[in-house]
Amino acid sequence: MPDQIQRQVPLYNQESVWDYPRPPRLEVCHKHLRVIFNGIEIVNSHTSYRILETSHPPTYYISPDDLQLAYFHEVNQSSLCEWKGRASYYDITVHGKTAKQAAWFYKQPSAPYQEIANYVALYAHLMEACYVNDEKVQAQQGDFYGGWITADVVGPFKGAPGTWGW
Repeated sequence: MPDQIQRQVPLYNQESVWDYPRPPRLEVCHKHLRVIFNGIEIVNSHTSYRILETSHPPTYYISPDDLQLAYFHEVNQSSLCEWKGRASYYDITVHGKTAKQAAWFYKQPSAPYQEIANYVALYAHLMEACYVNDEKVQAQQGDFYGGWITADVVGPFKGAPGTWGW
């Protein structure tokens, strides 16, 4: 942990992102996840994975079976994650409103992340609302990271101005 960071001490029912590992850990998640965009529920899932990485709130990867895939449109955009490999992106369009590159997935993720192949993560800041067990999430700051912040996760979190060097 960089010296200038004041780690928040988690309560008994919380996790600190500073206890998450690097490289990130993949774990099965059975929490109820929902995503609303332009008034439509586009995700309703109990089948997901969480990626837990030092200084980041969890990123949820949702089974494609739990998405309203008619609203997801793959675009010619990619990025490279040092851990998971090459990501592909979706625009999401609902009733004429589009969120560009609002979701991403890995067609062939690197080991040991193969289980999330084609599972989809979404940027909370581009959605109307994202929920974990009926708690509305706060989006991780910045326009690159896609973590979802809930009351059971404490930081500080990477993504805000001045945190790129963490």
